[in-house]
Amino acid sequence: MIGSVVETNGNRFKPGDRVLGVPFEQKGLAERYVLPEGRAIPLDTRVSEEEAMMAQPLGTVIYALRKLPNLIGKNVAIVGQGPIGQLYTTCIKNLGAKQVIAIDQNEDRLALSIEMGATCTIDTSKQDVISEVLNLTDQQGCDIVIEAIGHDEVALNLCIDLSKKFGIILFFGVPSDRVDDIRLFDLLKKNIQIITSIDPDFSIDFPLAMQWIGEGRVDVSKILTHRYPLENIQQAFELFRDRKDGCSKVLIEFPSYSKS
Repeated sequence: MIGSVVETNGNRFKPGDRVLGVPFEQKGLAERYVLPEGRAIPLDTRVSEEEAMMAQPLGTVIYALRKLPNLIGKNVAIVGQGPIGQLYTTCIKNLGAKQVIAIDQNEDRLALSIEMGATCTIDTSKQDVISEVLNLTDQQGCDIVIEAIGHDEVALNLCIDLSKKFGIILFFGVPSDRVDDIRLFDLLKKNIQIITSIDPDFSIDFPLAMQWIGEGRVDVSKILTHRYPLENIQQAFELFRDRKDGCSKVLIEFPSYSKS
């Protein structure tokens, strides 16, 4: 969320400062809430507030990427091209990967992936994703496969198929408490390393993401596709849920925003 500091007993901000805040327990829809100053960062004024807000999701991506080895010359597949997948696509491009393979079943999202830096795309509704990836990697599979699907579907088995021997799977999409039918033996047989990522470092990842956006290292503007006033929030949620009209990141504007 982006908002204004109303009052503070800390030293980092003063009333009236515009900040990016990450509330506890999904309380971001509250008109006001109390937040430790360590969970807020100042906005970079070189970009719009909408772009600055993307420092939060980008920060979670940066936190995960810091766990990976050098990506220069590597073949990387990103499974899922929602807003998070798009951020991975552009970051992986900037970090020097040989191939950035964007995978999804939505044509609009795959078209956006090319703009965000993908070297190629695979439409899982029309193509055999495993054979396509093998063809792109001399039948070896990818050095790194990133699972960015999210809650609705766990694609870990697909990631195992796409990974080369001794490859790495970055499991970013948050699964349910229990996930059944994972092919663990295939995982072991390929000697694949799994890296998980949750709870970024507020002192490193979000400020660095804000810096990248402010300096123009990462262009997040293409992901910001739709904007709705608060009274149309249900329409906004349904649009994102149904993945219609080429939507990627959908913004909600509170009435107080136009007065700020």
